[in-house]
Amino acid sequence: MRPKPRLRLRLRPRPPAPSGVRRLARRHPGALLALFLCSTGGALAALALPAALGHTVDGLVGGGPVPWAGLLLCAVLTLAETGFDAGAAVLTTSTGARLTAHLRTRTTARVLAAEPRRALAVPTGDLTARLTARTADAATAPVTAAGAVAGVLLPLGAIVGLFVIDPWTAAAFLLGTPLLVALLHTFTRRTADAGADYQRAQSVIAHRLTEALDGADTIRAARTGAREYRRILEPLATLADHGRRTWTVYGRAAGQSALLLPLLMLLVLAVGGLRLHTGAIGVGDLVAASRYAALAVGIGSLTGALGALARSRAAARTLDPLLTLDPLPHEGLGPVPGGPGHLELRDVGVVQDGKPDGKQHGEQEGKRKGKQSGKQGGKQDGEPPLNSEPAGKPLLTGVHLTVPGGTSLAVVGRSGSGKSVFAAVVGRLLDPDTGTVLLDGVPLTAMDPALLRPEIAYAFARPALPGTTVEDTIAFGPWTAGPAAVREGARAARADGFVGLLPYGYATPLTDAPFSGGERQRLGLARAFAHPGRLLILDDALSGLDTVTEHHVRRALDERAGRSTRVIVAHRLSSAARADQVLWLEDGRVRATGPHEELWADPEYRAVFRTETGEAEGMAEAEERAGAGAGTALPRARTEEVEAR
Repeated sequence: MRPKPRLRLRLRPRPPAPSGVRRLARRHPGALLALFLCSTGGALAALALPAALGHTVDGLVGGGPVPWAGLLLCAVLTLAETGFDAGAAVLTTSTGARLTAHLRTRTTARVLAAEPRRALAVPTGDLTARLTARTADAATAPVTAAGAVAGVLLPLGAIVGLFVIDPWTAAAFLLGTPLLVALLHTFTRRTADAGADYQRAQSVIAHRLTEALDGADTIRAARTGAREYRRILEPLATLADHGRRTWTVYGRAAGQSALLLPLLMLLVLAVGGLRLHTGAIGVGDLVAASRYAALAVGIGSLTGALGALARSRAAARTLDPLLTLDPLPHEGLGPVPGGPGHLELRDVGVVQDGKPDGKQHGEQEGKRKGKQSGKQGGKQDGEPPLNSEPAGKPLLTGVHLTVPGGTSLAVVGRSGSGKSVFAAVVGRLLDPDTGTVLLDGVPLTAMDPALLRPEIAYAFARPALPGTTVEDTIAFGPWTAGPAAVREGARAARADGFVGLLPYGYATPLTDAPFSGGERQRLGLARAFAHPGRLLILDDALSGLDTVTEHHVRRALDERAGRSTRVIVAHRLSSAARADQVLWLEDGRVRATGPHEELWADPEYRAVFRTETGEAEGMAEAEERAGAGAGTALPRARTEEVEAR
């Protein structure tokens, strides 16, 4: 029995979640505090060591007893610095990994909670890059900030140490400080710009590669592999330019620092030597001053931290559009308990606004049109648009419809008539721009998605197969279906036959089971059957089945009459003939509704099937041989008989 979800009231959408450093830092404050303490402890030990070393040298040069206490202190400080640095390295790696996992989970959850039309505005390849590489870069910000204490504390503490030893030596060092500040500022700005451009070029390549992989069959059939190869690799030149630019920035910074820092060291040692000659400082003071000068000019760690922070900021900016996606709004309501699945649409309209259309939303489980891969050539760098539809194109207009609970509705129409948009709207994979959709009298937009999802089962033409094994992918859903429900769903979808032939049956890993398109469809249908709800939506989910298999699946659908409402996007004549009611769409508008037998009298309705599948042509011939007129409805039994032939 399907478990009942717990009621969770949420009167308003959750506030947008910023991707700032402070929010991430609150996830693991203890680890970041430990990293801060280790970095600070290492820096303090490094700053104390020159002073201890100078004092020990003075003791050795003075000719007195060996300063064993000073030598021991130098050894302890050296070990402390090494230990703190090792601890900081371990904490940096482990904390960075945990923060990356958290940010990826939070960003993915935000995308999944939003309306698909908004969430899928980012192309698939770019979205994948943001959820993987960009989250890793952005998550390093708190770790880098906590560890950057040493990079800031060391030069500042070294300058203070120089002032304590000898103000004139410190003043000599400060002469070159403006040049150091200018170098760091230029390095940070140029690194951020180069990193952002590099990430954008990576996103273009990822998007084009994803398109090509999804459309591999189309590319192979069209023999356009070489052209796709060139199209995918075209941004590599731009990527290489940005990469060389990044390394040029690092190289210039390294070269300028290699020139500036030795000059500063030479100036400090020269002034320190003069002060030693006049007796203002001792030998130990000169040794300590030289060590402090080395720490003050050692900006390598600081430039590294600044570069990492710049990359993190650039990556965080690409995540902001995802983390600020609004979740589906609702009023905390749930479906009417025990409702029959009565479906009602009142003046429903959907407008294309430049984002993914309903066809792509309804197939968000992995469905992507391979045919897009051959149409995207010649794009320039930048984030590519997902489609080229003009803004404001109506996809559905003024749809009024009532589907009694427990009945079946076939949605028919030519390609582009809005069938899949309709399927997405009635299952709330897409919110209409106008009008209202009600399930058992409750508006879908008022229901908590967590309470609505268990009541709606979907099957798609190209379903994704998540999970490790065959049983996992059938059990995947709003709740994990048990073994009995998995096998019952597989039998209803006629998938148990080929699953039984696999090496380990339902326990066979998906990686060891290369399925055909029809077998994938049957697994998707089995998943829908294994998660029964009051509404079952099949979006072209029977297109890859042979006639006999489809006949058995339709019988399984008929057995659900009275228990669930079935919405079937139909291309085959037999699917429309078996439905209790047919919705005929044309250019996003309702052309007609009614039983198939009544609509069959319209020659334009018959032409829909002739255009889509060619089945109506054979049906018309059979009808003529039977002596029926052009406007005579063909009985449902006769339809099945002719199709079976």
